[in-house]
Amino acid sequence: MLAAPLGHPIVAFSGRLLRIAKVRDEPYESLDKPLETLAEIRSLRPLPDLFTFAQPISDSKPKYDFCQSSDVYAVLPLTTYDKWFKSGIDFKTRNKLRKSPKAGVDIRKVELTDEFVNGVIDIYNESPIVQGRRNWHYGKNLTEMRAMLATFPGRSTFAGAFLGTELIGFIKLVQGKNVVHFMHIIAKSAQRDKAPTNALLGKAIELACESKAAYLHFGIWSRRGLGVFKMNHGFMPHPVPRYYVPLTAKGKLLVKLGLHRPIKERIPDKWIDMVADLRTKWYSYRQPKRSEPQAEGKLEVI
Repeated sequence: MLAAPLGHPIVAFSGRLLRIAKVRDEPYESLDKPLETLAEIRSLRPLPDLFTFAQPISDSKPKYDFCQSSDVYAVLPLTTYDKWFKSGIDFKTRNKLRKSPKAGVDIRKVELTDEFVNGVIDIYNESPIVQGRRNWHYGKNLTEMRAMLATFPGRSTFAGAFLGTELIGFIKLVQGKNVVHFMHIIAKSAQRDKAPTNALLGKAIELACESKAAYLHFGIWSRRGLGVFKMNHGFMPHPVPRYYVPLTAKGKLLVKLGLHRPIKERIPDKWIDMVADLRTKWYSYRQPKRSEPQAEGKLEVI
């Protein structure tokens, strides 16, 4: 993947059979003037086969006549924290949110210090597997972890879940265009009986409401484990238009055949579920001494 000098946000290129140009950090970044960016891309040589871009999460009404599909995100429309707590969730979820402070967990905003980064390293090193997937941050050193956390400077907010002096969970939020994005949310499985992830999510909603944004974005919409956790906390599916602009004869042919979309979008849901189950079983086999965390324990969105 090579970044092109097209200004900010960064447009990057990937693919061999189909060379695609897209915004590197979507949905955390989006184009203000996609038609101007398209004109710049058309002047490049070699010309990419396809340019794809999505509208901001806060702007879900289609604006352009290009070939279109939808990115479906998990989004919570924001009002006030009190309104969400009283009427946006059921009593079981409210009880979990009350559980953490009763168990001695303190949720507070933190700065990106070495002490905090070392605490994050300790959280990620608890297990090489997170939600049935490889934990890509397992074993990172201080320099690597700080670099991972330091993206989007000036737009990021961190909060930690502390049990005494121990950091047992954290969130990273990124401010966008009338939307606040989750970038990380994770807590130690060993402390899941104290529901720290629920409390961290509650803190994120509180901070997002204070920012006056219209939405809180929590990754893609899904129907399985983490998706149930999102639904229990009031998140709902939120389609955002994605456009595909073919720039070469190859690009036009693949769009015509419907082969421009990612493979996972063309696979039936039951097949995806089957593959996910097999993946979880494989990792469980590779790590037989580690148990899978429950929803209120370890969650991670990147």
